[in-house]
Amino acid sequence: MSRTPSPTPAPGSPTVRRRGPRLVLVAALTAASLVWAGAASALPDTTATAAAATTDVLVPAPVSSVANGATYTLASAAGIATDASPEAGAIGDYLAGVLRASTGFAVPVSAGAAGNGSIALQLSGAPGSVGDEGYLLTTTATGVVVQANRPAGLFHGVQTLLQLLPPRVMSGTVQPGPWTVPGGTVTDYPRFTHRGAMLDVARHFFTVAQVKRYIDQLALYKVNQLHLHLSDDQGWRIAINSWPNLAAYGGGTAVGGGPGGYYTQADYSAIVAYAASRYITLIPEIDLPGHTNAALASYAELNCSGVAPPRYTGTNVGFSSLCVPLEVTYTFIDQVIGELAALTPGQYIHIGGDEASSTTAADYATFIGWAQQIVAAHGKTVIGWHEVTHATPLPTTVAQYWGPTTSDAALAAAVAKGTKVLMSPANKTYLDMKYTRRTKLGQTWAGLIDVDTAYGWNPGAYLAGVGESSVLGVEAPLWTETVVTSADIDYLTFPRLPAIAELGWSPWSTHNVTAFHQRLGAQGPRWKAMGIGYYRSTQVTWPTGS
Repeated sequence: MSRTPSPTPAPGSPTVRRRGPRLVLVAALTAASLVWAGAASALPDTTATAAAATTDVLVPAPVSSVANGATYTLASAAGIATDASPEAGAIGDYLAGVLRASTGFAVPVSAGAAGNGSIALQLSGAPGSVGDEGYLLTTTATGVVVQANRPAGLFHGVQTLLQLLPPRVMSGTVQPGPWTVPGGTVTDYPRFTHRGAMLDVARHFFTVAQVKRYIDQLALYKVNQLHLHLSDDQGWRIAINSWPNLAAYGGGTAVGGGPGGYYTQADYSAIVAYAASRYITLIPEIDLPGHTNAALASYAELNCSGVAPPRYTGTNVGFSSLCVPLEVTYTFIDQVIGELAALTPGQYIHIGGDEASSTTAADYATFIGWAQQIVAAHGKTVIGWHEVTHATPLPTTVAQYWGPTTSDAALAAAVAKGTKVLMSPANKTYLDMKYTRRTKLGQTWAGLIDVDTAYGWNPGAYLAGVGESSVLGVEAPLWTETVVTSADIDYLTFPRLPAIAELGWSPWSTHNVTAFHQRLGAQGPRWKAMGIGYYRSTQVTWPTGS
């Protein structure tokens, strides 16, 4: 994807006061509690530590956090008590696995009432206002209780609990204690229903294990959608039984001439299941009608000329297209989408639709019309890059905006008729862009994206003619022209992914770039404990040794 870079305005930085060496966030003090308010103010010494622990370390920022002055310490005999549901039990097992690795404690998981010194996970007791993905987390000196209406909310509450524990809790080896959690109540729920990340496995292939590692990282920040870009000019990455050469031949290359690779259908199902265990829904993308050289090279009959082009290992875009007039084109799409839909329990299939400059406008409109109908016939909902609004989108089709400007006439017209938008402006959310011109990886065509640029925009008020009620959510794409290893993924994803995840989760009223710097800096020791080699942005003060 390429477009002319556009300048990025620097976000404003609200005033803060300093207390000694650290920034203190604004709070409203009452006789009994400290309530997070998201502005700046000095705190009395008696509450500063508790306030910092409940507000200064959490990403995304919660809707509400109230400290009670207590401290809970996880002891060696502590366990996890869940309700009788298998979902709560599985989440308990997940939490226990993290705690056992770093604390060395046994951390038994059992269904039933929690005793003193334990952690309770309950699919009951949360207010209805937190919805399906929200939670209520209560910490006292004697225990922690996480309550939710649905399993996804319980899982998100567990992520908050892990952030409230010392960062070394994320280590895979036993670390010294104590394992303390600040006392208080966190009430939390998401701003947008869709909070996504995209991984391009077409330009460079990433194994099942590598994708699972990325899923674990996304789950930390309450991301709930993983968009896999499975096909492009450089490679086809999913086995399709009715068209076996797509993977066997079209999957055999990558940018720069590497060996490529592909997922068997069993591999793909394993990724889907693993994502589901982290309450992340997989969205597969087959990019059409452009970005299709790998398919065209695999089957000559898909070409208007009847001649297959050679496989492609460069990085140019816009030169390939399926043959719109051919009947076999729609047989091909129907069979590919049919097999993929059968393997995908989630609602969406992404059909691409971008940069189809080798397709005439009339052919493009015809093709997108048919492709949408095929996806619908297989029981799925279409997502397409925002160019699909140059055709006639179905009422349910979601347009993913990737442009680097703040207006798009065709998209605004579609929104006026009811189209929902997924926000991924390239100059704000593209994780493959460089942080600065000196950073070792990435591209620059959409501009330079450091932390403040990734954080300093409002998805609900960014595009002309697209109000918050028309925004489904946000997504951070990682294109992989320059990305080869998991270390490359780490470097480009962190610290920017948490910034975009916060835009998707947290209320806009909590948005404060200076406060975010402090909370983001607190994540550095967690990433170090996890072995994530992140970029140390100079816009953030990172704790010594992180």
